[in-house]
Amino acid sequence: MIKHRFFINRIDSIEEWLESYRRKGYRLADVKVSTGRHEFVKTEGKDTVPKVRVDYRVFKKQEDFEDYLSLFEDCGWRHIGGTRTNGLQYFEQAAPFASDEIFSDSISKAKRYKRISYMWLHLSVMYIPMAVVLHTSGAFDFTKLWHLKELYYTPGLWNMEGMHFWRAFLFETPFAAMRGFGGLLFLLLILLGAWFGVRSLFWYLKERKNCN
Repeated sequence: MIKHRFFINRIDSIEEWLESYRRKGYRLADVKVSTGRHEFVKTEGKDTVPKVRVDYRVFKKQEDFEDYLSLFEDCGWRHIGGTRTNGLQYFEQAAPFASDEIFSDSISKAKRYKRISYMWLHLSVMYIPMAVVLHTSGAFDFTKLWHLKELYYTPGLWNMEGMHFWRAFLFETPFAAMRGFGGLLFLLLILLGAWFGVRSLFWYLKERKNCN
């Protein structure tokens, strides 16, 4: 059975979703994080289905990633999904001596959200200078989003009537959309990155508070 599901920042919701299938006797056999593809295999019962836990880590070097996986293997957890660069790492409880959690303490568990928060905020900040350069160069003019008529450059367009107006209007609309809504896309990316970053930081602080 294959299910597609993407997760933005709530790792707990990933684990809860996977646990709901485990209780039904489905084992997570494979994960493609980049496409949200989760492949489940039906087993005899939930008692034979290993638990799955999720971490968030990104590594610059392959050696560091391999050391990270080896550490979990030594603790009885087998890596079943995730790569060095895509962040979400799925682990399956593979040994009888493995604990129910992949973290030794609650603070380490909470730090998953801190790393996710950094990722989203980094993306948001990264788009700001790009948007400023495009705006100052005239490629996008964010102020015209509030004055949509200014996105149309055809002389006398708004004084035309009938078929002449509609022909000129429909011809230029795709170009006007690129001028205005290309800038809007950058603005949305900045705001969404900031929103998800703040939300992840909220979950981090909440879990840290619960640790005290």
